[in-house]
Amino acid sequence: MTERPTTTLADVSAERLREVFDEQSYVADDDIVTTVLLAFRLGKPLLVEGEPGAGKTELAKVLAAGFDTELVRLQCYEGLTAENALYEWNYTKQLLAVQSGEDDASVFSEEYLLERPLLTALRGDDSKVLLVDEVDRADEEFEALLLELLSEFQVTVPELGTVGAATPPVVVITSNRTRALSDALKRRCLYLHVSPPSFEKERAIIERRVPELDGAVAAQLCGVAERLREEPLRKPPGAAETIDWARAVASLRTDGDNGSLSATELRTTLGCLLKEVEDIERVDDDLLRTLLDAAREASEGVDA
Repeated sequence: MTERPTTTLADVSAERLREVFDEQSYVADDDIVTTVLLAFRLGKPLLVEGEPGAGKTELAKVLAAGFDTELVRLQCYEGLTAENALYEWNYTKQLLAVQSGEDDASVFSEEYLLERPLLTALRGDDSKVLLVDEVDRADEEFEALLLELLSEFQVTVPELGTVGAATPPVVVITSNRTRALSDALKRRCLYLHVSPPSFEKERAIIERRVPELDGAVAAQLCGVAERLREEPLRKPPGAAETIDWARAVASLRTDGDNGSLSATELRTTLGCLLKEVEDIERVDDDLLRTLLDAAREASEGVDA
């Protein structure tokens, strides 16, 4: 049987990486391209911090899809344990095997092993993209476990031995900065901060992700989102919310409807953009008029 070639991203060029971002409609600034490229070439995990909705998780998804590799996602949460992240044994199946009279040693074999995301990312010949999402939600004990795995890209299963990655995964770790991460974890990673997009960048994102929406209308939506971020909101809209809002507006419009954003349209679709009742209630008549003015000014800039 012909051996399957090992997939590696270490030799990817900057030009190819930019092509992947373009193909996946991900607007990547030079700092994103360079940092991701260095993560590939140096074999270092990438720690991505920023506000919710800024595109941190999407970055990992784009890399996996763009390079046709498997995405392995570990969603972090408070109380996450090694058993949930690495592996555990199928105790029910083991018990049934023992009761049936099988040799006790046999129940600690691959047949009874339940892989969790971290172990899955280490196994196999091809490179994978491991997404450790919202690591700041987990506790310090999990961080220590993650450090051990990232140091050598291997883990020991006492009953089976050491499992090491033939090709280390591309690791993307995201954080919303709800708590400070350890210096030890930061030292092992390349760092990337994803800021809320500028008006120009957000408009480019909308035009790529929602091409059916007229360019002037896309500019109006971005103008509103930009103005809302100036308000003291509990949860300012990120790029993800603006994309959802653009899709909603596009879906409600008939073909060829390129008219300006109306007060009714804005009011009735505001739940796509704002996700806290206090934030929605803040949009009174005065702020609504201010947002419509921002929309008009944004489209005038495009027309000019």
